[in-house]
Amino acid sequence: MGIFGKRRRSREERAAEIAGQVAEGKGFYGRATRAFLGSEDFAKVQQSIGAYNSGVNVQQLLAMGVPTIPAVVVSIGDTGRLVNFDPVVDLVVQPSGPATGTVALRTVVSKLRIPRTGDQVLLIADPARPGGYLYAGDGVTP
Repeated sequence: MGIFGKRRRSREERAAEIAGQVAEGKGFYGRATRAFLGSEDFAKVQQSIGAYNSGVNVQQLLAMGVPTIPAVVVSIGDTGRLVNFDPVVDLVVQPSGPATGTVALRTVVSKLRIPRTGDQVLLIADPARPGGYLYAGDGVTP
């Protein structure tokens, strides 16, 4: 608790708040980042933060017990970006089951477990985008 009875926020909470401001381009940090980087680089920062947030959402959905869908990697491409030293990649996957089309995803993958063409991965139906999917890893726990 602070001097006047207010609860002090942890560093993690403050960092999450700043990252949210940067992603939205709002608040002091968001406006300053947009001004210093320019529109093209700021869009790249927003995409990286979005990829990170989708990974956090996947972990929450897996903890809630949402069913996963197996898929096979058709192709993978590097975007040249990193989030917490893990690469952001463009994946094209073929889900098994009734969905017969391919799905393109931009996601963060572990640098220790980068999927290759032909590998099986797991997907989760995206609750925010009906018909969309989120990358849920390869299903192997470390």
